[in-house]
Amino acid sequence: MTNPKRQTTGFITCNHCGNHSPMDIVAEYYHSLKPSTYDSPEDEYYYSYQPDEGYKYELLLCLACKGVTLWKYFDADYIDPEEITVDTLYPLARSKLSGLPYQIQNAYEISLKVRVIDANAYAVLLGRILEMVCADRKATGKDLYNKLNDLAAKGEIPGKLVGVADQLRHLRNVGAHASLGELTKEEIPILDDLCRAILEYVYSAPYLANKAQQQLKRLKEKWAKKEEVSDKYSENPE
Repeated sequence: MTNPKRQTTGFITCNHCGNHSPMDIVAEYYHSLKPSTYDSPEDEYYYSYQPDEGYKYELLLCLACKGVTLWKYFDADYIDPEEITVDTLYPLARSKLSGLPYQIQNAYEISLKVRVIDANAYAVLLGRILEMVCADRKATGKDLYNKLNDLAAKGEIPGKLVGVADQLRHLRNVGAHASLGELTKEEIPILDDLCRAILEYVYSAPYLANKAQQQLKRLKEKWAKKEEVSDKYSENPE
């Protein structure tokens, strides 16, 4: 008995691990928009001459992390394959962090590449990002724990976030020292959430708030100019 030919996609990014490579297509389902039954012979005759069209669902397997992706796309006899737009149903991509300093952004992107390879190395890199945040915000203290408390004392981060950062620091230590144990892929989502919580509060939230203020300022200036033109027109109608 011969194995069916292996089907793969083109190069795509896995939303589980960030790996960019082809994935195996392990299951397919096609939902045709043509009716399966007809009310009359006329309907059957009409639809027999209509092009086949419908939605195709494919279950993909990432060969790096073994995570699965479900996507769908509209397909029809008349559509050029190059024009097909794919909609990823699961897992949804996480939003990109905004407002990070270049060095921290670069370190974070590097850590995401290591994420799929080794949870321990990933934890160590996230711990380094914590240290970079402390250095960027000019925190003082003999160690990372004291520097985090210094940031809280200055109002850079809330007290509750110190506990979050300290958990990340502890997991970093576990990843760095074999004698303390070993992290597995089960801890990766925890590492993700802890690190993002800190980066979003320190950088992304202020950046987005400032961006919103700038946009609001431009809108107010635009409205003011419109009112000024309207007032001039009402004073000097032609």
